[in-house]
Amino acid sequence: MAQKPKITIGYLKITDHLILGVTADKLQKGIESFKYFDLELRPYTGWNPLAGDLRSGALDGACVLAPIAMELFHAGKKINVVMQTHKSGSIIVTNKRANIEKLEDFKGKAVLIPHYLSVHHLLFDKLLRESGMEIGAGKDIVFDVVAPSEIPEIIEWDEKGKVAGFIVAEPFGSQVIKSGYGQEFKLSKDIWPNHPCCVLALKEEVIEKNPDGVLELVSSLVKSGKFIDANPGPAAEIGATFLGQNLDVIQRVLSDKGRVTYNELYPVMQDFEFIQTYMTQTIQAMSDKIDLHSFLDTQFAREAGAN
Repeated sequence: MAQKPKITIGYLKITDHLILGVTADKLQKGIESFKYFDLELRPYTGWNPLAGDLRSGALDGACVLAPIAMELFHAGKKINVVMQTHKSGSIIVTNKRANIEKLEDFKGKAVLIPHYLSVHHLLFDKLLRESGMEIGAGKDIVFDVVAPSEIPEIIEWDEKGKVAGFIVAEPFGSQVIKSGYGQEFKLSKDIWPNHPCCVLALKEEVIEKNPDGVLELVSSLVKSGKFIDANPGPAAEIGATFLGQNLDVIQRVLSDKGRVTYNELYPVMQDFEFIQTYMTQTIQAMSDKIDLHSFLDTQFAREAGAN
């Protein structure tokens, strides 16, 4: 019998990527099996190493920030987005030692974001601009980029409160809140309801050579998303192990209805159009717009029954 091809997927240990953990759990327990490929998951601590390996071809695909995938596509990397991995799911947390009560209190202090090419950047920028603040060197707010996993330690060690706060994917926000150093300021869904963020991007070559395997993967992940939304308790237990977090932190994220959702994973063209328009014109973080019809490959999500 011919050996099955392997598909290697990179991800971060964030709840945005929990559908991967649920699928891995199903495979481990024998609830599911893949006929057309073997799945290998590769965890990363930050976005730059993951993006670098996706760019170099060391990964077959990745759960990645949509703007990073768009920028790689613009640079000529032959990848396609086949599905979203979640909706909403991020949080703005203030540093208790910075004494932030309202948005204007962020002025003159450092604000942490996980990447310039992120929906987090877009969301915080949008929130600040709508309140009349100016962003950039020498202005009201300057964004500093920090890997999501490093944020809790930075806040813990910031005794003088120089960092006002941050926006990040869960569970790192809830981790800082649980540790007593941070306070919930605003959920990302309250800035842009039901917003996209991370996507599953795959090499074009993988899609062309193994469409049956891609459909198997997407179908499993869609089912995993529906499982999480319907069973937050058991999903939190899987998530605590997969993400290396305390159970109560993951429970806090998943038990709060709508904080992060997994039952609408079909890529919405208008959402991606908004992202690229804002990020090329308003904050100029992306090089240029791309052809979204070539970038989004929605056939698998459609066939898998994604909403």
